[in-house]
Amino acid sequence: MEIEWKNRKRKRKGEEALPPMYTAEDAARCLEIFREVQYNEIIQITPEIKVRFNDAGHMLGSSIIEVWVTEEGETKKIVFSGDIGNNDIPLLNEPTMIEDTDYLVMESTYGNRLHMRNDEKAEIFLKIVSETLEGGGNVIIPSFAVGRTQEILYELNKIKEKKENEEFIREYKTLMNASVYVDSPLAISATEVFKDNMNLFDEETKKEIERGDNPLEFPGLNFTVTADESKALNQNTTPSIIISASGMCDVGRIKHHLKHNLWNPKNTILFVGYQAPGTLGYSIVNGAKKVKIFGEEIAVNARVEYIEGYSGHADQELLMKFVKSFSKKSPKHIFLVHGEPEAEETLKQKIEEEAHIHVTTPNYGETYDIAEIPQLLATIKSHKPKTIKAEIIERLSKLQSQINDMKEAVQEDLTNPELKDEDMFRIKEKMKDLEQNILKIIEG
Repeated sequence: MEIEWKNRKRKRKGEEALPPMYTAEDAARCLEIFREVQYNEIIQITPEIKVRFNDAGHMLGSSIIEVWVTEEGETKKIVFSGDIGNNDIPLLNEPTMIEDTDYLVMESTYGNRLHMRNDEKAEIFLKIVSETLEGGGNVIIPSFAVGRTQEILYELNKIKEKKENEEFIREYKTLMNASVYVDSPLAISATEVFKDNMNLFDEETKKEIERGDNPLEFPGLNFTVTADESKALNQNTTPSIIISASGMCDVGRIKHHLKHNLWNPKNTILFVGYQAPGTLGYSIVNGAKKVKIFGEEIAVNARVEYIEGYSGHADQELLMKFVKSFSKKSPKHIFLVHGEPEAEETLKQKIEEEAHIHVTTPNYGETYDIAEIPQLLATIKSHKPKTIKAEIIERLSKLQSQINDMKEAVQEDLTNPELKDEDMFRIKEKMKDLEQNILKIIEG
């Protein structure tokens, strides 16, 4: 759908259509090479390699992988953490703690932060939603289709069981009288997958299911499947809650909902997941006054809230707990991946200070041979921390180099006697666009 939209624009410009990155047929065919495995089952890949998948508690089916490799009669074990789950995630089990390894490759997404605990986030969620609905506004929740959407539905279902003071009851009634729309075909499908795999839920949730209380169903819950049903939500004048993908607002139906709701101060955009730098969601969370959606400039007048406790990733405390959980044999060396430079560096220092384990934060494209770890350790001390400040300076230098390259290329074009007037015009327009973007950055 994204490439169809881009190709419509290209066609209007007289440009050739681009092929999609992949087709539905490609996706269906790739399933032929998938094989289903169970948690805790040791799988022999080759005579020299075996693996075991453990529940990572991050999302349904997520795994921490143990790999045993035997070379020249010696077996070494490497653990790949994948995304380690947040203990406060409803529905899912806590991450499996591994007893031993030689080497650990671990994520560091929240290596420099602590999450809000579960009870707090439920109350804050209820307060934000009820205030918005009572004020006549919509609550738009950009949510990742798999995982966060189901957790939010679970949270909404759980809130109804609490009976506290009058204010809580009033807020709860406001919430329960509102319509909740899950507007993402993938989220709808994922919710069905959750329903089909309730055996993987945590013990508390299993007991609720046995009592007949399905955590993914409640009055007022609606699923919008078609594009027409999605569009109709933006014509609805009754205050409601819309949960829509993608979680970082870069693609999908959420962009349409933001276009129709961001400008209105009655509405609230409620973020419940990590926002990567460079995404539309990151811009909104970090105070952008205006954003561009489908080429149109939209004012950010809506209330913007971010409840971090819904993150599926372990925070610094839980990451350290995972590092220290290797009770039989601690890793000789840890490689930190999947994190912003400051998160990696903060967690690296904490691990080395508290767990006394050497840590490396690899750069993109680097390769390490664990047989050379002694040599590697000798270079670690000279490793310079990758801070955001250093990254900005590096990017600025790269940008300057690119501008110089562009200057040479344009000057070369201008001296070309075969250059046509329409080519000159296109170059001029591109230069104007670049100039305006630079001015916007400076003014901002």
